Parts: sequence; structure tokens; C-alpha cells
Amino acid sequence: MEMDFERCYRAVDSRDQRFDGWFYTGVTSTGIYCRPSCPAITPKRKNVRFFPSAAAAQGAGLRACRRCRPDAAPGSPQWDIRADVVGRAMRLIADGVIDRDGVPGLASRLGYTERHLHRMLSAEMGAGPLALARAQRAQTARILIETTDLGMAEIAFAAGFGSVRQFNDTLREVYANAPSDLRTARGRQQAAVGAGTIALRLAYRPPLHARALLDFLTVRALPGVEEVRDGTYHRGLRLPHGTGEVALTPADGHVAATLRLTDLRDLAPAVARCRRLLDLDADPAAIDGTLAADPALAPAVAAEPGIRVPRAVDGFEMAVRAIVGQQISVTAAQKALTRLLTAHHLVDHEVDEADGDRTPGQPHDQRGGPAGAGGLRGFLSANDLLRVPDSGFGMPAGRRETLRGLARAVTDGTLDLAPGVDREEAVRRLLALPGIGPWTANYLAMRAFGDPDILLSTDLAVRRGAAALGLPDNQQTLDGYADRWRPWRSYATIRLWRAA
Repeated sequence: MEMDFERCYRAVDSRDQRFDGWFYTGVTSTGIYCRPSCPAITPKRKNVRFFPSAAAAQGAGLRACRRCRPDAAPGSPQWDIRADVVGRAMRLIADGVIDRDGVPGLASRLGYTERHLHRMLSAEMGAGPLALARAQRAQTARILIETTDLGMAEIAFAAGFGSVRQFNDTLREVYANAPSDLRTARGRQQAAVGAGTIALRLAYRPPLHARALLDFLTVRALPGVEEVRDGTYHRGLRLPHGTGEVALTPADGHVAATLRLTDLRDLAPAVARCRRLLDLDADPAAIDGTLAADPALAPAVAAEPGIRVPRAVDGFEMAVRAIVGQQISVTAAQKALTRLLTAHHLVDHEVDEADGDRTPGQPHDQRGGPAGAGGLRGFLSANDLLRVPDSGFGMPAGRRETLRGLARAVTDGTLDLAPGVDREEAVRRLLALPGIGPWTANYLAMRAFGDPDILLSTDLAVRRGAAALGLPDNQQTLDGYADRWRPWRSYATIRLWRAA
């Protein structure tokens, strides 16, 4: 979105929450910055500046509004849509890459020098990579202060700060409050019970068709990894510093998330992956507006507004699911994946008992730590898959070797499946692996890499859905017809699946 003053000011004047996260409103007379939907009195034009990021507003010396909490706004949809370097960088920063590897690590993954990366981010975001990471650390710290009873020093390092002094200075600058005052100001908000347990709200732009998301995830849920109970989606997570579990419950205006983490440094990447899984940074008004312009889709859009693309918390997991699901039903794929996971856990169990590191029978996750309180584990890693014997795959030998080829490519660095991957390059490398064709690569581009404009026209269920809506069900004809759905063909694919 271009920072057109009149357009932005109209959004602020109407308190339009659809623009939350697209830009931030700085009020020079009060020294604060807000989200566009802030309920405060609309400031005078002469006192307003608009910023493309919270970090840019902070860099201008403004503090976050205590009323509208601009740091908790949904992320900009641009970072899911855009496949350029800035979009990739923003996804990697959200996943905590700078906290783990620093700016040199981020620049290396993107293939640019630190100086050029700083120049590109400053031009588009109004802030360099360190300032963007600093803004994220401040938000993570605020969440930990308000939802846990951890000491301030523990929170400082869990949020990614290098020192307690840096932590104190940053929070005073961003929130105009000492960290201890933020805890006092939380009022009646209950601190989470249990070490490593954090409860928070994940904002989204309405509408959100929660039932469609839960329906999709329920059908594909893998025992021991994920489950849906009473309208809440539970799953295990494999994170950079350890493991975790999350419970996600869609509610009015937000998704309630309860996270249990073995290492609190994983809070920011866990939140980013949950948002990505549920596609919470999407712009449903733009998506539904384009799709509803087609008379064939208009009734479905009117009946079910806010359909999202269920995505992934882990690129390797989604790649394994896609390969196993080639040319078989969802039920058959689920059985094959369950057998694979069971075989891995049996191997893990035998290794642990041989090492004598734990009590026999104690549940373990894929990184050697105990399973979470709910007994859910993260999906197996590439190294884990390579340890599974032939008998554990339960599928044709060709598909088994495709999975192993994928795992080897990930472990040796030939293939990157991270959130900030170059989508075109990743698809090219996937297609170079034996046993991976266009359907699998495009399925991954849609669900793992977040490409919003993928139409799986060779998919049988997609063609059945098209026929059910009176659309062409021939692949080539459907491809041509679907040009009118650009750049949101991934969302059209989900609607065609539902129609089938």
C-alpha cells in the first residue's frame, strides 16, 4: 500500500480496522503512534504522520498508544503476498532469525550484503533490520510481562535482548513505562498458570471463516501431533530452541492462543508460525472482493466470507505431507503418515532406552525432550525421517526414496523450506528432485511458502468443485478461466475444494 496521505487519513477518520497493520498513525502533538482503528479522537491533519512500520514510528521518537495497542495489530498482508527480498526479510524477521543469527545471518540467507539489505528495508519500511527486530522484541517482552510472573531479567533474555539495560531502555522508549509499571498496569488480567505457559490474543482482519479452517485441519489431523477438540485446534511444535504445544481457539475479533514452551526464546517464532498456519495476516476484503466479482463464485463468497488458506508451521512437514498425499485420498495419506510417525517414535524409543537417558516408556518428542502436557509432539525432522527403516514407510519404494531424497536435500542445505525462501527458486529445486512433480511443488508453494496465486487445476477435487459450481472442469479451460481470480487463485482453490 502506498502511503497516500488522504487515503490513510480517511481510514483513520473512519476508524477502519481493515487497515490495521497496513500503516501506523503518528500524532506529533501527543508523541504517540496508533493503529488506524484507534478509538481516540481523530487528530488534526497538521499533527499526523503516517509510517509503514511500528519500528519507523519508534525511530521518529513516538511511543505506542496504550489504548489501541498498535504493536498487537495484524501484520501487513504484504509480507505474505510479496515474494521480493523485503517481503522475504520481513517473514524471516518475524520468525526470529535476527535474534538467533543476527543481521549477518539474515543477509546471508537472503543473498545480499548487510548494507544493501539495510538500504532496501529502510526505503520501504522506514527502519533497518535491527530496528525492526527491536520492535518485535519489545512486543514479545510486553506479552511476557503481562501474561507471566517471570522475573524481568528472564524476560529480557527470553525476548531476545542482549542485556537487561537494553531491555529497560527499549521498553521505556516504546511504551513510556518501566517494565515493572507495565506489569502493574495489567490490572485484572490473570497471569498464566504453569512455567512456560503464555496466553495471548492473535488479531486478524475480519471476517474469518473459522469453521472452514477447523474443518480442513480436522480431516488431516495426525494422531500425536495435532487434534481438534471442542472448537480448539491443538498441536505440537518443533521450534528453534526446543519444543512446544499450542491451543488455538477462534473468537470474535481474535484467536485465543495458549502456548506451552520449553524455552521462552521461542515465543516470537511460535506466534509467527501460528499466525502463518491460520493465515491471520490475510486481507479478506481484497480477496473476497476479487472472487465475488465472478458470478460463479459470488454466492459461495456471500455464504462463507473470510475463507483463508490453511498453511503450515513447518515447511518440511508440509513437504512430507504433500509427497505422501500424491494421487491418494486424504484418509489414505493420513494412515501412511501415522505409520511413519509411529515407526519414528519406535526407533527413538529404542535409541533412548539403549542410551539409558530416561525412564522406559516416557514420551519424548523429536528433539529428545519430553512431550508436552497434552502429549502432542512436533512433526519429525529431516534427520528423523532418514533414521526410519524401510518397513516404517508403508508406501511404494519410489515414494519412500522421494521422501529420503527430500530429507537429504534439506539436511545438506540444497533445499530451503523456511518462511523467507525464494518461492520460484524453491519450486525449481523441488521439481529437480526425483518423484516430485508440478502438483506437489505448487501445493507447497501455496501452503508452505504462502503464495496467494496458486491454482491446482490438475487436482481432481478442484475440478469436481469447479463442475459443482458450473465452471469448466477441463484443466486447460479452467486455467484460462481462472485468470480473473488473480492474484488470489489459492483462495479460489480452497473454495473449489469446499464446493467438491
